Amino acid sequence: MGRGIEGGCWCAIVILCALVSGSATSNDGDKCELYQGRWVYDESYPMYDSSKCPHIRKEYDCIKYGRPDRSYLNFRWQPDHCNLPRFDAENFLRKMSGKKIMYIGDSISLNQWQSMVCLLHAALPPQSIITTETVNSTTTVKFEDFGVSISMFLSHYLVDIVEEKYGRVLKLDSITDGDVWKQNDVLIFNTWLWWYRVGEKQPWDYIKIGTRIMKDMDRMVAFREALKTWANWVNLDVNTERTKVFFQGVSPSHYNGADWNMTGVTNCAKEMLPIKGSMYSGGIPLAEKVVEQVLSGVRKQVSLLNITRLSQLRKDAHPSSFNAFRGMDCTHWCVSGVPDTWNQLLAAALV
Repeated sequence: MGRGIEGGCWCAIVILCALVSGSATSNDGDKCELYQGRWVYDESYPMYDSSKCPHIRKEYDCIKYGRPDRSYLNFRWQPDHCNLPRFDAENFLRKMSGKKIMYIGDSISLNQWQSMVCLLHAALPPQSIITTETVNSTTTVKFEDFGVSISMFLSHYLVDIVEEKYGRVLKLDSITDGDVWKQNDVLIFNTWLWWYRVGEKQPWDYIKIGTRIMKDMDRMVAFREALKTWANWVNLDVNTERTKVFFQGVSPSHYNGADWNMTGVTNCAKEMLPIKGSMYSGGIPLAEKVVEQVLSGVRKQVSLLNITRLSQLRKDAHPSSFNAFRGMDCTHWCVSGVPDTWNQLLAAALV
């Protein structure tokens, strides 16, 4: 189970089209909703042993920090009316030979980047040459035998934060890191997690857009403005015939049990199984609707990795207290885990 495309190539075509539009038609006439489906138990998962991956941060290494159950590892995403190809690391590296892939965003991007590095690391023989380098905001793991680099560029808001004489300023209409980003062959963007932070966790003092300087503003409005700035940057500065651009949908958290019909539950601590079926009571987050609205106005080719709904169904796959800090984390994801599926969707589009 889990491979699903052996014996024919039609589903690969379906998936490639679906990653742009979200759906396609299979060869039997049924509509293949790549991001609409359910999680099914599959003993051939997970795709790697997390204990053998040296690249997992202590926030995401759930088994190392004592998670006793393992069932959350044995689920595969099953789209309606078609199959998602199992991640083939060697094929991915061959097809991406000489390419530079960069994840750009916050710790959710870091979560996905570490998953990709582990997926690739697990498939290679011990003698493979793998190097790691950190320069400023970028950490790069390079698989030297294939000339493939997988980078993580930390950017919480995508737009700029600059030091001015009156304090730190979040500039909603400015992106200066784009010259670094567009040097890569594949870009995967993400932002949302930091937009409602306040107090000491807020890394800016003022918001600026145009000539207006404000102490604060409606955060969802600010989020939309920043995404519009990013979209304008793509339209003006990115050659999408050379560089493939993806934007990842909003990654959900699980602190409100009412979202999965468990009123009174305030975290994911006791959750050990996905939600059955494909329905999620909590609905699509407003932030995800904003992402989709802004992306619909991008003139260049940009693909949405629409991971929101499939991830909402995985209330069981967060670290909860099984991390180095023993804090309750129902925002990030265990590695191995759900981010592996995000990367399967990405790989299907790329190879």
